[in-house]
Amino acid sequence: MNIIYNIGIYLAQVVLPIVALFSGKIKQGVIGRSNSFSILKNALDNSDKTLWYHCASLGEYEQGLPVFKELRPLYPNHKIILSFFSPSGYEIRKNTDIADVVVYLPLDTPQNAKRFLDLVNPELTLFIKYDIWPNYLLELKKRNHRAILISALFRKDQSYFKFYGGFMRQALFAFEHIFVQDKNTQKLLKSINYNKTTLTGDTRFDRVFSQLSQNNELAFIEQFKNNQLCLVAGSTWPEDEALLIDYINHTNYNTKFIIAPHNIKSSQIEKLKKSLIKQTVLFSEKEHKKLNEYDVFIIDTIGLLTKIYKYADIAYVGGAMGTTGLHNTLEPAVFGVPIIIGTHYNKFPEASQMILEGGMVSISDTVNLTETLNYFIKNPLLIQKSGNQNFNYIKKNTGAVIQIVDYLRI
Repeated sequence: MNIIYNIGIYLAQVVLPIVALFSGKIKQGVIGRSNSFSILKNALDNSDKTLWYHCASLGEYEQGLPVFKELRPLYPNHKIILSFFSPSGYEIRKNTDIADVVVYLPLDTPQNAKRFLDLVNPELTLFIKYDIWPNYLLELKKRNHRAILISALFRKDQSYFKFYGGFMRQALFAFEHIFVQDKNTQKLLKSINYNKTTLTGDTRFDRVFSQLSQNNELAFIEQFKNNQLCLVAGSTWPEDEALLIDYINHTNYNTKFIIAPHNIKSSQIEKLKKSLIKQTVLFSEKEHKKLNEYDVFIIDTIGLLTKIYKYADIAYVGGAMGTTGLHNTLEPAVFGVPIIIGTHYNKFPEASQMILEGGMVSISDTVNLTETLNYFIKNPLLIQKSGNQNFNYIKKNTGAVIQIVDYLRI
């Protein structure tokens, strides 16, 4: 399988620059990867001691962040190299102060792996969740470098657990230790005779719980909310917005609505605004406006949603009405807020558990959303009870970071 895999990677190296002509996101990745080696060469010296963290995208970065923060003071003389595969991670976190050097990970060819590791030469490498690149990992193993996988989450339909997955399994065995999110992942790894695992849970729980110790005040949101009941709809896609628009335009309840779309392109934002018949204001035009006089607040910027959830009485999290994937439900949950999502959440165990525990509701259509929201609005005690269920779920699942960092101390 290694021959087929490497041919696939080489073909990707040829095809991606062509596809980049028609895709802005892929173009960012192609250009970014072309600069990675020069960035590393200019930033690192042969005498530098280094740690390497790799994240697929922004979500995995957020999972790893609490561990990265704990390791920083433990290795004050090491340079931290942070790599991303996806532009959605790199472009947003390329200036993070958690790392000394941030780069796109060059494509996983044997030559790139050798060149990358010749430059970085990490004493310790952390991969997050499931972005497994066999050529890099096998090269790390060949050099006897430590590699750890944290917050691992696997499914039985993945190639590691199939008869043809020998090459990918070799990559897993390059890890000195794997910290897993759930018992199913631990069981799957055991089925291929990988036994160096620890069940720690998901580091995202520690990440979101730490949000409570930060300053989450946003005066403009407080002004907009004006002590009224508020629904915050975060990371919404058009299929989510279609349901929300229908509800907002027809409800008679005295409720405020904040919508933070995933896509903040001006054309998409303008379309959303025009579809709403109630008084609507954009974040980009909030200055000199009496925000308390508006019914709907559209957040056409990034980086504020986590704090905005603090002001929610009810949260709607997008992504599960379509096939794009459910967005982060832990962020509103930590603020003790009941959550509504769509129907496609089977790959998100935290959603299944919060539904089971009564803090989250899955809806399938406009009628379902209307019934659910109206029931919550008419029953404030239910809002409080469901929200408390979510907060308690977050709290009882913290502690992964302590276990991981204790293992990593040198």
